[in-house]
Amino acid sequence: MCIIFFKFDPRPVSKNAYRLILAANRDETYLRPSRPAEFWGSNNEILSGLDMEAGKEGGTWLGISKRGRFAALTNYLLPKIDKSAKGRGSLVANFLTSELDSYSYLKTVATEGHLYNGFNLIAADLSSSKGDVMYYYGTKGDQEPLALKPGTYGLSCSLLDTPWKKLEYGKNLFTTAINQSQTMAKEDLVKELIKVMNNEEPQLPDPSILDQGKEFIRPIMEKYSAVCVRAPGYGTRTNTIVLIDTLGHVVFTERTMLNADITQWKTSNFQFKLPQ
Repeated sequence: MCIIFFKFDPRPVSKNAYRLILAANRDETYLRPSRPAEFWGSNNEILSGLDMEAGKEGGTWLGISKRGRFAALTNYLLPKIDKSAKGRGSLVANFLTSELDSYSYLKTVATEGHLYNGFNLIAADLSSSKGDVMYYYGTKGDQEPLALKPGTYGLSCSLLDTPWKKLEYGKNLFTTAINQSQTMAKEDLVKELIKVMNNEEPQLPDPSILDQGKEFIRPIMEKYSAVCVRAPGYGTRTNTIVLIDTLGHVVFTERTMLNADITQWKTSNFQFKLPQ
């Protein structure tokens, strides 16, 4: 389970604006083996964390390449999951290494969605010369990938912009933070967004989450109803911030939990420029 907020503006008017501002949380069992964000791929051109769970090694929840390919994934909350289904993290990793454009890739994924437990997938081609395009596909929504228009979006474990209270609350916090983005230093904006993603205030009651998750979510409803999830042995273990400015400069910051201990964290910062 995860939550993502992002502002997509492929043709910003101001030179001080951003083409993409994204803040994401990965929620997972604390003991699930993972690698912090690092560059990988045939030419060391892909940046992401990596799942190292047996049988699902090499999958990821969010990543970007130096070629300008970006993808992010959330699970779709269901009362039961199929333990024999394919690992969803491969959907992001495969796009980052694919030659297909984002629309064609999601069209292919839509024909294979039944092989996985429910998910939402965002895929983007970010190009300084051709312009940015971003698409969304969810297994519980339309079969046709949705082309995203400029705007601010929220995605949790339901369809895009489903008005769960935690999503609406977090989206408001995110919007407040980015409204000052053009006058803030990048490092200060990153700090503000990490603060947003670690908000633990429960947004209750929320019958929408209970209705979708049923008995699965009821025992941890209070913990799960916050932007930052903190339940015994499970919760938010990675914050990721991605900034892309008008010139294609990318700032990628990951804050990830160490040793399954909520008091131990590592922050990694990466910067590179997309090709013109």
